[in-house]
Amino acid sequence: MMAIAGQLNAEEKRLAIPATMRAAVYRGVNEVRLETVSVPRIASGELLVRVHTCGICGTDLKKIATGSHSPPRIFGHETSGVVAAVGDAAHDFKPGDRVVVFHHIPCGECYYCRHKTFAQCETYKKVGCTAGFEPSGGGFAEYVRVMDWIVRGGTIRIPHGVSFEQACFVEPVNTCMKGIERLQLQRGETVLVIGQGPIGILLSILAKRAGVTVITSDLYPQRLTISRSFGLMNNIDASHTDAVKAVREQTEGRGADAAILAVGGNTLIQKAIDSVRPGGRVLLFAQTVRGEAAVDPASICVDEKTLLGSYSASVELQEESVRFVMNREMDLERLISHRFSLADSVEALNLAAHPQADSMKIVIQPGSLREGSTD
Repeated sequence: MMAIAGQLNAEEKRLAIPATMRAAVYRGVNEVRLETVSVPRIASGELLVRVHTCGICGTDLKKIATGSHSPPRIFGHETSGVVAAVGDAAHDFKPGDRVVVFHHIPCGECYYCRHKTFAQCETYKKVGCTAGFEPSGGGFAEYVRVMDWIVRGGTIRIPHGVSFEQACFVEPVNTCMKGIERLQLQRGETVLVIGQGPIGILLSILAKRAGVTVITSDLYPQRLTISRSFGLMNNIDASHTDAVKAVREQTEGRGADAAILAVGGNTLIQKAIDSVRPGGRVLLFAQTVRGEAAVDPASICVDEKTLLGSYSASVELQEESVRFVMNREMDLERLISHRFSLADSVEALNLAAHPQADSMKIVIQPGSLREGSTD
């Protein structure tokens, strides 16, 4: 009887799980294929999550385009879904739990963690979610294995009434909060946010939340229209207006107190520097590909301007980012312009890599879980 009870208990810890699944597999520079792979096996303290929604992040696209990571891999880290299986030691979760997972959690003890530079921690750099091959997030697949330290420190239950789509923004919101924290904004300051894609809008909303005057700019009028729908009314259409001149006109000729560069073009770094006053700050948020950029060094030395960087998330902001998303302080689902099935994931990645005026956040939805998605 004891053995039978044990077998039943084990069965209760699993939902019906197939042996194989579909995944968008990175096979080389600009080459991603839809393939059938094995569903990952989990160890004692781990979870298997059936993916509902995974957002496409610019860092995923850059890895695919530059070949910075060896193939094969399965990318995707803005992941929400349903717990399908629970390892024996993962006592805090059960099959059927709706969750969102971080893919990086730092050790909390090393030199970089003690200095709160968590993204440089070796444990943080060790990705803790995989759909197979070298761990790389795994959200562009039907199932993802969540490793034990991520289960303990980076797996968040989704409350009733919050959709998988809303929840998948927890990690990108965290990264934006970290960037805003780096700028140390003061109430009453003026901030220029260059770029009004989904991340630019998020950064703008969080800057406004900090009590500053926000000026936004973009080359696409359509994106500025979306930006205005979120209450960001002070816009510069950079397709026909000099943003630096326009910012100075609004700031008695000085320039903004701070600027955030939320697009990846290195040619815009100097423009961002030119847009801020002497003693101002510039945050590089999207410059994640290594290389060279032309910068006037006197603008840093003589004009005393500060150039800052911010990369990835901060574990110290995890609770705040979860509250912001789960309490719906912002209707993040409205940032989603395109939803693709896993079968169309290659098309989704191509659109995300070549954004159009009307494309904002693009998500891949591997699971057929739309019904009851807010239960």
